[in-house]
Amino acid sequence: MKTAYDIVIRPIITEQSMEDLDIKKYVFEVAKDATKPEIAGAIEEIFDVRVIKVTTQNIHGKAKRVGANPPGRTKSWKKAVVKLSEDSKTIEIFENMS
Repeated sequence: MKTAYDIVIRPIITEQSMEDLDIKKYVFEVAKDATKPEIAGAIEEIFDVRVIKVTTQNIHGKAKRVGANPPGRTKSWKKAVVKLSEDSKTIEIFENMS
């Protein structure tokens, strides 16, 4: 059985994700086989918040090549955008980033 820490891999810190902090939207890299209810439960368990919506997107790896080496690909991964309820507290790891 997967734990919450197996589902949520890392937060995504980008300029666009920082702009959505004021409306309580947070972006995470999650396990490829994780479902929306699993992601919501994991976020609620780890950060003690209330999730009202989860949207996911599969990010496909890009083709890359270095010099004369054969072409390869960067890894494919899954992104989850999590919307918290208005009365929920904020997630602390994003506090001092902006």
